[in-house]
Amino acid sequence: MDTMTAPYAPAAPFGRLAAAMITPFTADDELDTDGAQRLATRLVDDGGCDALVLSGTTGESPTTSDAEKETLLRAVAEAVGNRARIIAGVGTSDTRHTVALARSAERAGAHGLLVVTPYYSRPTQEAVSHHLRTVADATGLPVMLYDIPGRTGTALTARTLLRLAAHPRIVAVKDCAYDPLKSAKVLAATDLAYYAGCDEQILPLRALGGSGCVSTAANAAPRAVRALLDAYDAGDTAGAARRQLALVPLIEAVTGGEHPGTVTVKALLNHLGLPAGPVRGPLLAADAELTSRLADALQTTLDRTADAATAVPAAVPG
Repeated sequence: MDTMTAPYAPAAPFGRLAAAMITPFTADDELDTDGAQRLATRLVDDGGCDALVLSGTTGESPTTSDAEKETLLRAVAEAVGNRARIIAGVGTSDTRHTVALARSAERAGAHGLLVVTPYYSRPTQEAVSHHLRTVADATGLPVMLYDIPGRTGTALTARTLLRLAAHPRIVAVKDCAYDPLKSAKVLAATDLAYYAGCDEQILPLRALGGSGCVSTAANAAPRAVRALLDAYDAGDTAGAARRQLALVPLIEAVTGGEHPGTVTVKALLNHLGLPAGPVRGPLLAADAELTSRLADALQTTLDRTADAATAVPAAVPG
């Protein structure tokens, strides 16, 4: 029996592979627009990313100014043009501020908005819905909701997501809720495009009908993540599984420990001689020991990905 099936292509309003791009800084802690352009070009033209998320969690949005966010967006848009969708992270804990950032992003050339659930104040579901609809009403851009209760303290319930799906510009969810039952319920009942926001869940969510991923690991190994999606979409489910498993060392090293992904990814990119620079406080830079472990994990993942690409599929009984 042939294990290959017809290509799989769910709706993907923000592409399939979006890198949760870091924000490069210079040695004196200023925004490095030239570095951002070079990194964005590498991720798109060499790495196979068809979308970039700017000013998200990995992009240090809490410690970049509004002006820096707009400058970063304009620089990246100039570098990659329409070769990739550019999604601007505009979420804050203040509705008025989020609306202002959304409008600024629209003027600066964003193709879409990433809007996180308001954090710290822990609003009710009704208040969260009002906040998200207000932001979606503020521009003509499509919106990706960001469900990450581990950071915000407030999860989007399935009921809230079902209601928000009725908004014409709310079209997608970045799923970091670690609640596969909720994800499946919303996927089954709406047209929302689901994107895995946790790299270990790329294949499981894709198999449920997810549209792709917003990947932290893609900053360092975009081709390895792209190969996973390509294999599954070509019907090679066994090959996709091998590629997901090959990513485990890198995923665990980058996001599975005590250090945030911003810290670990910037350490890796600096090690590789790619644009990154320092992290901003309160984050602290990775030390030499952590950087060495990260580099080893990256090499292990790349080696395993290469092995997965050359593995001979097992015979199917029957």
